[in-house]
Formats: sequence, C-alpha cells, structure tokens
Amino acid sequence: RDASRAENSVTLTFGGELIGMQRDWNEELQSCREFPHASYQERVLRSRALYKVSSDFVDAATKGAIGVISRCIPPINPTDPDCFHMYVHNNIFFSFAVDSDLEQLPRKQASEENSKTSVFQNHVEISENNLPHEISGDSTNGDSAVSESDNNLKPLSPDAPVESQLAESEQATYASSNNDLRGTKAFQEADVAGLYNLAIAIIDYRGHRVIAQSVLPGILQGDKSDSLLYGSVDNGKKICWSEDFHSKVLEAAKRLHLKEHSVLDASGNVFRLAGPVECKGIVGSDGRHYLLDLMRITPRDANYTGPDSRFCILRPELTSAFFQAEVTEKSKNELHSEEIVNASNSVGVVNTDTKESSAPGQEQHTGEGTKEEILFNPNVFTEFKLAGDPEEIAADEETVRRASTYLKEIVLSKFIQDLCRLDVSPMDGRTLTEAIHAHGINIRYLGKIAEGTRSMPHIWDLCCNEIVVRSAKHIVRDILRDTEDHDLGHAISHVLNCFFGKARAVSGKGVVNGSQSKPQKKVHSGQNASRRSSKGQANLRKKQSFYLSVSSDSLWSDIQEFSLGKYQFELPEDARQRVRKVSVLRNICLKVGITIAACKYDFEALSPFQASDILDIQPIVKHSIPVCSEAKNLVETAKVQLTEGMMGEAYTLFSEAFTTLQQVTGPMHPEVSNCCRYLAMVLYHAGDMAGAIMQQHKELIINERCLGLDHPDTAHSYGNLALFYHGLNQTELALQHISRALLLLCLSSGQDHPDIAATFINVAMMYQDMGKMDTALRYLQEALKMNERLLGEDHIQTAVCYHALAIAFNCMGAYKLSYQHEKKTYDILVKQLGEDEPRTKESHSWMKEFKMRELQANAQKQKGQTSSAASAQTAIDILRAHPDLIQAFQAASITGNMGSGSRPVGGSADALLLPPRGGRGVDERAARAAAEVRRKAAARGITINTPPPHGQPAAAAPPPPPLPLTQLLNMINHEGKAKAPDAAANGKKAA
Repeated sequence: RDASRAENSVTLTFGGELIGMQRDWNEELQSCREFPHASYQERVLRSRALYKVSSDFVDAATKGAIGVISRCIPPINPTDPDCFHMYVHNNIFFSFAVDSDLEQLPRKQASEENSKTSVFQNHVEISENNLPHEISGDSTNGDSAVSESDNNLKPLSPDAPVESQLAESEQATYASSNNDLRGTKAFQEADVAGLYNLAIAIIDYRGHRVIAQSVLPGILQGDKSDSLLYGSVDNGKKICWSEDFHSKVLEAAKRLHLKEHSVLDASGNVFRLAGPVECKGIVGSDGRHYLLDLMRITPRDANYTGPDSRFCILRPELTSAFFQAEVTEKSKNELHSEEIVNASNSVGVVNTDTKESSAPGQEQHTGEGTKEEILFNPNVFTEFKLAGDPEEIAADEETVRRASTYLKEIVLSKFIQDLCRLDVSPMDGRTLTEAIHAHGINIRYLGKIAEGTRSMPHIWDLCCNEIVVRSAKHIVRDILRDTEDHDLGHAISHVLNCFFGKARAVSGKGVVNGSQSKPQKKVHSGQNASRRSSKGQANLRKKQSFYLSVSSDSLWSDIQEFSLGKYQFELPEDARQRVRKVSVLRNICLKVGITIAACKYDFEALSPFQASDILDIQPIVKHSIPVCSEAKNLVETAKVQLTEGMMGEAYTLFSEAFTTLQQVTGPMHPEVSNCCRYLAMVLYHAGDMAGAIMQQHKELIINERCLGLDHPDTAHSYGNLALFYHGLNQTELALQHISRALLLLCLSSGQDHPDIAATFINVAMMYQDMGKMDTALRYLQEALKMNERLLGEDHIQTAVCYHALAIAFNCMGAYKLSYQHEKKTYDILVKQLGEDEPRTKESHSWMKEFKMRELQANAQKQKGQTSSAASAQTAIDILRAHPDLIQAFQAASITGNMGSGSRPVGGSADALLLPPRGGRGVDERAARAAAEVRRKAAARGITINTPPPHGQPAAAAPPPPPLPLTQLLNMINHEGKAKAPDAAANGKKAA
C-alpha cells in the first residue's frame, strides 16, 4: 500500500514467532478444554490455561490483522477481488467482512459483473465439494462476505443483477460476525464434552473488519471429502445429519433454550436439528467434532421482519430473561390452580385419594408443557422449510412473537424506567451500550430508548449523541477504507473538521493531491498488474480524493439519513449544535480507534483539527476469551448475601472470588477490580476505613490500566476513594481525589449529569465537616439546580438535595430554613413513595426535630438567656482575631456527630457512588494516620465515631445545636489569652 513501508513485510513478524515452530492455536485451545475439571482446583487450572491461550491468540490475531490490512501478508487467493482475499498467517485464518450499512462496496464492485460472477461460481464449487470450508467462505470460519454471497445467491433469480447479489451478500457481514461471536461464546459457556469451537476474534482497523480464527485441522489440505457431518453448506438444499453429532448439539441446545425441531431439504427429506440450518458440524483431521456458523443461536426478532432484517436476532440475555419470566408466571398459575384443586378436594369426600394421586402427574405434565413452550426454534421466520405438525410450527412462531413482544413492551419500558429512576445511570456511549446489552436489548432499539427519555435531558442528549456517533462511525470507516496510507492523517482531520467545524469539500486541492500521489500509485499498482485491470487502477486513483468530496453539510445529511434508516430516529434540527464536543470527540475516537493529540481544540473555528493532530489509529478488538465460571458464581452468590445484610458471608465469598480470579487472569483484569470494589464497600460499611482504602486503591490502579484513565468507572473509583479518605478525616486528600473524579466525569458526560450533582453533594459534605459552610452551601445549591433541571422538581434525588441543605442549615443554627427544606423533602417523598415508606417516616422525624429546635431557640431568646450585646461583640472580636479557633470549635461540634448530622438521608451521596460491598485488609499508612488522628482527638477530649452503616445515618440521634456565643466566650476566658494560640493550633489539627 505504501512504497515507503515496503520493508514491513520482511522486517515485521505481525504476531509470528521469531524462533522455533509456529504455535498450533487450535490444538492448544482444544487440549486445554479437555483438561479434567472435577475438583475446584482442576477447574481453576483449566480456566487459567484457557484464558492464557485465548489471550495469546487474540494478541497474535490482532497483530496479524494489522499485517493483513497493511498488505504485508500475501493472500492465499490473489486472483480474487480484494474484498474476498483470505489469508493464513501464524496458523490463524483471516478474512474480510465489509460494512454493508452504506453499501459503498457493492456499488463500486457492480461494474465488474463478469469477474464477480465467475468468482462466485468458483466458491460455490469449493463449498459443494465440502473441502476447505474456511477457504470456501464459511462465514463462521472467517465470516467473510464470500460465504454469504454463496448462500444469498441461491434464492435470487438468474436474471438478478450482480449489484443486487452483492448488496444481499454484504448484509451478512458486520451483523453476522457479531452474531457469530456471541454464538461461539454461548456454546463455549455451555461446555459440552466432545463438542468444540474455534477460537475467534474480530478486529476493526482502518475501516476494515477482519475476522481471525484458528485453523480447523486438515481443512487446508482437503484430505477429508466427507468432513461435513451436520448442517448445510448450501442454504438448506442438502442437509447432513449424524446421530453422534446431533446428541452433542442437542445437549448444548438444552442449556441455551433451543428446541429440537424438524426441517426439510430441497429433496423433501426430514431431519431433526437442534440448531440453525446453516450451522456446520465438521470432523477435523484430529477426530474432534467442531461446530461452526453459529450466527443464529437465538431466534429472529419478530419486531423486525423486513427483507433487510434477516440477521436481526434476539440477544441471549433477552431469551434467558424471558425464560425466567415464563417460569415464574407458570409457577404462579400452577400454585393458583393447586389452591383451587385443594379447595375443591376439601369439599368432596369420595375419591379424594384418587384425585390427590393424579395431581402430581398432571402437575408434571404441565411442567413439561411449560418447558416445551419456552424453548426457541431458531429457524422460524426464515426462508428454511420447517417440517412437522403445523400446530407445533405455529406454536414455535407464537413463542418467538411473545419473546419479541416481551422485549418491546416490558423490557424496554422497564429499562427506560430504570433510567428515569437512576437505577441505571450511564455516563457515556460505552456505558450506555453495556447497560442496553445487559438488559437484553439490541442497539437497534436505541431510537426507541431516546424517544422514551425525552423528559430526561441528560439521557436524551446521551442517546442522541450516541446515535450521531454510531452513524458517523460507519461513514468514517468507509472513508478510511478508501484512503491511502499517506493520506490517513489528512482524511481523518478533514472528516473531524466537517463534523465539528464548517469545512467544505475540496476541489482544486484534491486535484493537486491526486497528481502528487500518482507516481506512487503507479508503482504500487504496477506490482499487482497481473491481477488488476486498467479500470481497477482508475478506481484506485479516485479513492485518494474521495474524502475531499465530503463537506460538513453532506456529512450531517448522511448522518441524519443513516440514523433514520437504522435506528428509526429523526435527529432534531439543532442536533449539530446540541452535540457535546469533547464527549462526542472522545466517543468517536474510541469507536474508530483514532488517537489524537491532547490539547485544547477551538471547536468554534472552521477547521479545529490539523493533520498533525492525528497521531495514530489503533485496532478495536472483540474476542471470545472465556470467563472464569467459578469466580462468576462466587460473585453472584456474594451479591445475594450482601442484599440480605450478611456482611461476613459476603466478605468471605468476595475474597474467594478475588483469589480465584487472581489465579486465573492475574491481577490486571476488570473482574478483579470489580471484586476489589465490592470488598472496599463491605469494609466501608463495616467501619474498617484502612482496609477499604487499600482495596479501593487496588481497584483504581486496575481500572486505570485496564479501562483507561478517562473511563467513568475510573472516575467513580476516585470518588469512592475520596469518601474513604474523608472517613479518616483526611479531608484535604479527599478533596484532591474528588476533584479528579469531577474532571473525569465532566470529560465523559459533559457538565450536566446526575452523578456530577451527587459528587457535588459529597464535596459539600466534606466542606461542611471542615466548617466551611459557605462553600458547602454553594455546592449544595448547584447540585439542587442541576437535579431540578435534569430530573425535575419532584424527583427523589431533588429531595436528597433538599435534605442535605436542611442538615447544612441545621449545623449553622438556621433551624427555620432547615425545617423549610426538610418540608420540601417530605412532600417529594410522600408523592413518590407514600407516607408508609421508611424514608418518608424518617424525613417526618427530621421535620419534628428541626421544628422543636426552632421553638427552643425562640424560647431562649424570649427568656433573655442569650448573651448581652457587649459580651457578644467581645466574643466576635476574639474569634475574628483567631479564625482557626472558629474552625476548631466547629470541627469539634460537627465531627463528633458526623455519623448523624452531616450526612444526607439514606447516605445519599454514598448511595449514589457507593453501592454496598465489602472486604478486609490492612493499609499501614492509612492505619497510622487514623491512629494519629484519634490520639490527638482523645487528648483534647473529642470522640471520633466511625461512619455508620449504609442507609442508617438519619436513624441516629440528631446533632446538637452549635455552641452559643456565651459558651464560646466562657471557654476562651477560662483558657486565657496566653493559651489561645495553642488551643487554635490543636483545634486545627483535630479538624
């Protein structure tokens, strides 16, 4: 591709071994799967070996894909078109998948009609011979466009134009590769003995998608003409079947909620399958049974039935949730029917024993019927012919329709409700996507989520920005795919300028660039003259200036058209102005893999970016590295124990999961940081601040290295660590960490987000405990304004802000303001939760307390118990001369009651950032600091309490009112003016 880098093909290994033989990835992976796993230690060793081999494979595949895209690795079929090239490097098979959303490639390739037709015929012949299925375009074994072109050419008429054939073939590229990866993961987790899958990785780099897989044993030699034992390679015309293979697939299908069903081939023969028709069961030369082409292990989404939606399938998370919902519903119905039967049996006297004996059989039959109803037939709503009873087929279709309706009407609605209640609070596009997928929702429903969250400005903006970024991603990939190496920096900077600025299409400059690069293109194309026509050279020259024809108006027009076509969402007219510049730029770079210089860009300029700002392009990798099931089960069990309040048992289970994960994955893994986070939470609520800080430090380090410095989880790690330091009275250090958290949160989500308001409450709490009430009030007022603007005046988080303000005014002695703000808190809680909810009752008790204090203060004023004006003025003069003394007294008053008076109801700030978790350990530095603070406080007669358990701060006794000026004056006179500086110094240390 680039003459200046021609030596890369001989100087770089692209993941290969420099010394010794190349690694046989497939043999290593399958041998590890055959390890014994009867005992706990055997399962840990097996998981460790699988993780190590899979990680090494992904690393090698990523480097190999970079070599493939850079044209440094020769293809094994050089006479075919570029998009159909296949590669074998370092015992890894590579093939291309072309983004079909824009259908750019079919339009460009349609002119070469004759050559394409001959290529398709050649590949069909290879597939019919059942020889190298990887080379024949087996879409699982490479997920290349070739296999889909083979399959999709079958139903087309002979008179169909090649452009239509190519457009249909490209439909199975990006979508099918993602589905295939999910299917492979699902069968790996099913872990059926004797059934194997290939290692797979998907690499997106410079606009290309490359699928890397381990090589099937014997497939390249073609020494087994009868290797296909199960499934079909010709779109169901001829179906192979094996009893041994079927039994293994059936066992895995039961674990994946797939139904055994009957299908017809072209000859009318009936076969019983437990998976999709296009799946392929192949026996390798090593004698193992491999299952490939797992693009449809879940049924098709009945909400999308158009011809362009054949790969719109339900997610595995959705089918599992639907299965659980159906089981729960059937159990309720059976329990209700049993009650009716028992009631009727109690009335009758005759034949009671007969009825009771028949009930279990009836119940068992009902259970079997339930199990049959909630198994999915993956071949319904497809072009394949189903056999069997028409009523059974109709029932299978109805099951899929109910699952699709469950997704659209229940799961989607519940997810939107969770977003509105802040039970799910995504910060950026990546966390939003993870939350959507975790609920079993496909990303194609993003437009519906945006429509349902119009009342939540921050979620609305986040969804709109994500739709814009995802639409722009496909356009940027298409431009990068058609750009030469030396023009990449200019192309990326031009597209970013079109997106964020007001760049125009370049005409004259493009001609100059094209003329300057012609000699290089001639050299490059001359090296491949044997396989390129003169028309191909002309198309290649046109690619160089393709990005120059893009302007800001055309780019945003394409984005709006794409979002409407794929997400059924019409962007607002001011979408271009509503884009959050920094957050969206970060999101685009993460999705495309662009590395830009860290500097302050002027987004108001016509061209904010220069070619020198584009530093590099990184590959984006999706893989099937297995997870440790042992640790996963331990974490899930520990969460259950935690919700039941069993801290000790939860801590033990989390510790075991942490130890297991360290043995399997090593310390630097996101799952390890997850365990550290839970351990820190349990220790925090148990009062062990030193242990909590130690575990939180671990989580922070792992998140920074594994997720990135700017990931929202890293920001929350800083926020949690700040609260832990504050619990040890190291407020200055806590403020430094929480400032870092605010910076990262603003970077990922912008200035307006409820989590930032929650962080403001935490900052106010820290300043309040330091005695800086004016600063604390400013943060609380800002948090209140943000929550009212984003969530509404009647949201529970708005009530949390009102309660925090009430506590702050209480510490200042302004009991009337405390009562007024707590009254607003109570009104919101009554409206949202009801009067009988514990938090509402708690707020009511606070109202009574504040009212009582207000009456006491008024009574004292009326009785003349307050100090005289002269004494007050003397005290004020002394306190003004020694401001540190004020902080000392306030700290002594506030710190002693930190667990009750200075924290919001329900630990609002803690509840937002610190869900319950746990762990135990020793942080010697933190322990020494805590001991020193407690020693100095004890010397001055101040008791420092540990933070209360989560959700209980308001249950403790309310804080006493601040010391009156008369008492302050008496204390000052008693100590004497000579001791005032020492007292102030000691008070400052205690604070």
